Amino acid sequence: MDVVIWHNPSCSKSRQALELLEERGLEPTVRRYLADPPNAKELRAVLKQMGTKDPHDLVRKREKLYGELGVADLEGPDVIAAMAENPKLIERPVVITKKGARIGRPTEAILEIL
Repeated sequence: MDVVIWHNPSCSKSRQALELLEERGLEPTVRRYLADPPNAKELRAVLKQMGTKDPHDLVRKREKLYGELGVADLEGPDVIAAMAENPKLIERPVVITKKGARIGRPTEAILEIL
């Protein structure tokens, strides 16, 4: 099974998700999204795979930049552009498979798409 994880190694939830995948015998493609940020097209695709049209569902609302940039007041394409330009705004971890995409909060949420 092809599995991709948007990973931040300094995040405990991200490390837990990666560990869970590896415990299941999977060898995910690890994308360190802060160094290799997804573009707007990729973000839209992941939102679709998550089954949502609201880009706010993928935003890390407790991130300092969220308030500084006024992301709560942005809509649709502007939220996606903010995440593409500032990947710290992307909630983590994100796991993507052929069955869909899930944010690993709680970590067990990723089991739905394995």
